[in-house]
Amino acid sequence: MRILIIEDDEPLRSLLRRGLGEDGHVVDTIADGREVDAFLSISAYDVMILDLNLPHEDGLSILRRIRARGEATPVLILTARDAVEDIVAGLDAGADDYLCKPFAFAELGARLRSLGRRQAEWSGDILQLGDLRFDCAAREARRGERNLDLTAKEAAFLEVMMRNPGRTVTRSALEERLWDRESDRESNVLDVYARRVRLKLTLGGEAQMLQTVRGIGYRLEVGS
Repeated sequence: MRILIIEDDEPLRSLLRRGLGEDGHVVDTIADGREVDAFLSISAYDVMILDLNLPHEDGLSILRRIRARGEATPVLILTARDAVEDIVAGLDAGADDYLCKPFAFAELGARLRSLGRRQAEWSGDILQLGDLRFDCAAREARRGERNLDLTAKEAAFLEVMMRNPGRTVTRSALEERLWDRESDRESNVLDVYARRVRLKLTLGGEAQMLQTVRGIGYRLEVGS
């Protein structure tokens, strides 16, 4: 999943970014609620983690504002405010879940996975192209009866391609979806993931579906 974290505590922000990144998520972080609109205008996020005690604009105000304009991204409030009235206020403002600090990282991960699955189920996200099927909620891909056994990054790569069947997806569009803005990566790392996905698509002797469009990006299509 691509996750946006709005948290002004720098040590916690760094911990969340590192831990969720190790779990295979793509994570962008900001410390000031005034930056939320700019980030949402550039990138699509699967989940947002929102602190309530933020400088310049309170988290509840941010949540009410983005919900009022139709922003449907699931939001998990992560805050030290643990009073019942605070929890109720957060949920009434449009939060999908509420987790109090201090928290167990395993519980945070489970709640994020639940939000991701719920969003995929609401969207009906079972992607199908020929005999290739991708379940966005379960993060599983099958070709015919064969499980492709993808890593988190490989699954993210394949999902982007399956959402754009028959169209050339540029390298920059793939990189935007697969890595956060602060990632330090080698220029050929995208090609490494593409090769791995291409191999797994044909391990059973099937026809290749993933094509390289030299100098531009990749295309996924049936019968190629």
